[in-house]
Amino acid sequence: MEYFEDLAVGDSATFGEYEVTREEITTFAGQYDPQPFHTDEDAAEGSMFGDLVASGWHTAAMTMRLLVDHRLSGTGAMGALGVDSLRWPTPVRPGDALSVRTEVVEKEVWDEARGRVATEVTTTTDADETVLSMIGQVLWQRR
Repeated sequence: MEYFEDLAVGDSATFGEYEVTREEITTFAGQYDPQPFHTDEDAAEGSMFGDLVASGWHTAAMTMRLLVDHRLSGTGAMGALGVDSLRWPTPVRPGDALSVRTEVVEKEVWDEARGRVATEVTTTTDADETVLSMIGQVLWQRR
């Protein structure tokens, strides 16, 4: 089990590979972000993206899946207070394979049982394009 005290500013890791499918893009968007450039290939061609792209919220959800599967499961992470500076600088397209890089940028004792850890999260494609960046504010269990 990894606790708050085990983390240090500067700790970093890169992990995961999540392949994005056209079907997943349209299914997610149909339910949560039904803008035409996320749901309709013909409409997407005429958009500023020129092709079907994933919703930024979908990108955030895929990032969260990678974080849980490869970084947070089995640790003292207790849940997030939120995120700062969420950005989607490049859209995710069908066929992209995503991975995540994390770096602890700040930590502080929150209370007797918990500490707050600020982690810079960057999601990139297999072509090394950044598709998401944010600072996660997560509470971690103390020893």
